Amino acid sequence: MGQFLIRDVDDRVIAALESRAAAHGHALEDELRTMLIQAARPPRAAMAEELRTIRALTPLGPRQLAEDLVREGRASR
Repeated sequence: MGQFLIRDVDDRVIAALESRAAAHGHALEDELRTMLIQAARPPRAAMAEELRTIRALTPLGPRQLAEDLVREGRASR
């Protein structure tokens, strides 16, 4: 995994982040990691568009439940 260093962060910002981490019961490093992971996620609009694309690939009409397909497979043995 990668690492990086951020220089010249205002002391008030660091104190606020430490308070936030303490409120969540985390170390500062864990809190920052969580914040970065959330910030790196794709925007909701992009995710919604991807889901619409996937949904468009799914044929319309009745579908068989997975449980029914398993039962049919077992019955045919």
